[in-house]
Amino acid sequence: MSIDVPGYRAGTWILDPSHSEVTFSVRHMMISKVRGTFGVKSATLIAPENPLEARVEASVDVTSLDTGDAGRNGHLMSADFFDAETYPTMDFASTGARIEGGDFYVDGDLTIHGVTKPVTFELDFGGFGADPHGNYKAGASAKAVINREDFGLTWNAALETGGVLVGKDVTITLDLQGALQA
Repeated sequence: MSIDVPGYRAGTWILDPSHSEVTFSVRHMMISKVRGTFGVKSATLIAPENPLEARVEASVDVTSLDTGDAGRNGHLMSADFFDAETYPTMDFASTGARIEGGDFYVDGDLTIHGVTKPVTFELDFGGFGADPHGNYKAGASAKAVINREDFGLTWNAALETGGVLVGKDVTITLDLQGALQA
């Protein structure tokens, strides 16, 4: 199967980290959400003529974690959660792409905390175009929900009122921009 994506060009695309962001949200105390960001270390998309055959590899710098609270950042980077000293990156390698019901999905293997699990991101193309410097750019957003405990991130605390301090489901949102390499 092949699809037509207006503006799509085959080639090697490299992520522009200054115009890209990885964010997450997770329930806190079961009543609100905590959000944070990570810096994208690298991402490369190898794009053949058929977009459904494209392959992506990406790495996120765990030590770039920012939730807006230095104490929480430190706890999340500790051995209780990410153990950033031992596992300084989160990595993704795609295994395929598909269209279902008009929606575009990218399947792949996500490695967090030394554990690799299959994950599916729903992708939303932002479009393509040339910047003022003559670089051909692409933009997209993607979202997936993972169970953090599947990746060995199991720390938690019971609440007196019932429930736990940190929810299991984590929503990962990617806002990405890349440039076609000459």
